[in-house]
Amino acid sequence: MKHVIIGNGPAGVVAAETLRKADRTCSITLVGDEPEPPYSRMALPYFMMGDIGEAGTYLRKGEGHFGTQRIDLVQGRAASIDPNARGVRLEDGTVLAYDRVLVATGAHAIKPPIPGVDLPGVHACWTMEDARRIIARAKTGSRVLQIGAGFIGCIIMEALVNRGVQLTIVEMGDRMVPRMMTPVAGNLIRAWCERKGITVHTSARVVAIANSAAADDALVAMLDSGQTLEADLVIVAAGVRPNIAFLAGSGVACATGVLVDASMQSSVGGIYAAGDVAEGIDASTGKRAVNAIQPTAVEQARLAALNMAGRGISTRGNLVLNVLDTLGLVATSFGQWAGVPGGEHVDGDERRLGLECIEQQQRRQDGERDLGAQD
Repeated sequence: MKHVIIGNGPAGVVAAETLRKADRTCSITLVGDEPEPPYSRMALPYFMMGDIGEAGTYLRKGEGHFGTQRIDLVQGRAASIDPNARGVRLEDGTVLAYDRVLVATGAHAIKPPIPGVDLPGVHACWTMEDARRIIARAKTGSRVLQIGAGFIGCIIMEALVNRGVQLTIVEMGDRMVPRMMTPVAGNLIRAWCERKGITVHTSARVVAIANSAAADDALVAMLDSGQTLEADLVIVAAGVRPNIAFLAGSGVACATGVLVDASMQSSVGGIYAAGDVAEGIDASTGKRAVNAIQPTAVEQARLAALNMAGRGISTRGNLVLNVLDTLGLVATSFGQWAGVPGGEHVDGDERRLGLECIEQQQRRQDGERDLGAQD
């Protein structure tokens, strides 16, 4: 049996290892389109902070791990899948034959249609190369403008603050993390960030970026309000989108992502999907959704691999769950966090209680800092 796994992030790696445990004799090819060994994007903020080196982001640290597992690593980008010929064609023309294939291609950073978004000094924060470029510009005292205060935007804030930059956030929603938090919770996160010295603009959009006339290598961003912001680095954290373009013409049904059934199989037999590219059933609503978090990606990958090996296992659906650490303030949302029409909700003293929690957390951090100074 020949298995090809397209994508070598957490979903792809777990799927490959699960297949090897389930079948000691099958052929497994793991395809990744970046030059680095398989790594975790969620570890990039720690790399940017300097807590770990590049090797610390690698999903498997043991030398020769994939060779020992008899998992063949191939660098390349998938260009198409031909279900009739059972082949995956890479952009360099290589064709990988398969009996079963897993699409674990993840997502890519969205580039908003802003004039100047391709200028030097404007970067996403999604790949290892993005992180390297950000590190090169995010020096102590640098002015950094971040477009977007969603999940990705919030998890990289600590790395930026630890690098000593002057950070400004522009979020088009009416609060921070608008797709994960209620207005009360999102604005509490904003209050916390502002206490940390971050300037936050909500209900605002960057409409243009240009080179600054005042300083070399500097940029100036214009907001829809007419206000201008000078920056040495602009980070675009405007969200991500599943990598499904290469599936055009394959017959694989897609909406936002690859539509999968309870076995993680797509509409085409023998083609499965898992991770940020898979659109499965939300357990709380019964509707389809892409649940782009690493725990879901890993569980979907394990399930897909077992079914590729013929085990016949079904999922009950994805659990929408997010845990976000913003500069030491941990927030959680799960299920139908936004409520339902006619449903009950509690506002009342939520903001007051939340502010009290912020005060307590700040005192705790201050106490830990004082203890560290004494040591």
